[in-house]
Amino acid sequence: MTDMKQQQRYDVVIVGGGAAGLSGALTLARARRSVLVIDAGEPRNAPASHVHNYLGRESTPPGELLAIGRGEVTGYGGEIVEGRVASAERLPGEGEKEGGFRVVLEGGSTVEARRLLVTTGLVDELPPVPGLAERWGREVLHCPYCHGREVADRPIGVLATGPLAVHQALMWRQWSEDVTLFRHTGPEPTDEEYEQLAARGVAVVDGEVSGLEVTDDRFTGVRLAGGRVIPREALVIQARFTARSAVLESLGLVPVAQEMGGEVIGTYIPTDPVGATEVPGVWAAGNVTRLTEQVIGAAAAGLMAAGAINGDLIAEDTRTAVEARRRG
Repeated sequence: MTDMKQQQRYDVVIVGGGAAGLSGALTLARARRSVLVIDAGEPRNAPASHVHNYLGRESTPPGELLAIGRGEVTGYGGEIVEGRVASAERLPGEGEKEGGFRVVLEGGSTVEARRLLVTTGLVDELPPVPGLAERWGREVLHCPYCHGREVADRPIGVLATGPLAVHQALMWRQWSEDVTLFRHTGPEPTDEEYEQLAARGVAVVDGEVSGLEVTDDRFTGVRLAGGRVIPREALVIQARFTARSAVLESLGLVPVAQEMGGEVIGTYIPTDPVGATEVPGVWAAGNVTRLTEQVIGAAAAGLMAAGAINGDLIAEDTRTAVEARRRG
């Protein structure tokens, strides 16, 4: 990563250097736009050992994928700096030329941009059970398409904290015949759900979970409040997905609740299909706007947003050129 030049103006500043941000940066750099990526170095998938379902990059370690992406972006002239953006503000325009934005980093340094692409992702907020955070991304999981194959045929537990738990248990049953649903703080299943779970051979255990059993740095079981331990090798949870939306909120955008299966699973910033927000000149891509997006989808969203941004810049360049021609 390079040092940022004070007060330099770029065509596009991208806040966040994950899959969405780097994909957008690559597209824009190849379109001969000046691009700066500002990245805090906190990728959501850092605890995971590998990226899955990414065609051509299956099982690539997350850090390796990002390193490859950074090299591709800088290879086409894009710039990447380490830093944390505190806020952004709109600048006044002149004639047909839009004013753009001033991006303020923690510490006070600033940089200007004609357009913004925010790809800051989300934060996984885990249920308050001792030991979950330490095993997160290892044996404590949430997405069967990300991790199901790696724990296939092992004893799997599902921790119920909301109405989605039964759906989770039935999904994970696809990867293992030994699935146990721990009622914990979730609602009691309906008669129909109990029948579905029984038909699929999913056991249901009442009582709250008080912690995890770990032996030789491996998760080995679920400990109930009464002291009983039920052996498991993986535990599925429902994290709350909270968009890292502070930069977008500083521009007046408001996060909204995302519901799934009668449960609020998090917050996100709404956009149109190509990532445009309600604030002209500001786009968002990746998990900050689509909570359940996987890495390959986030990369695709960054590409689409970058194409839309470049088209918007072309339109402004054309308006400015026409105005200059008319002035003679």
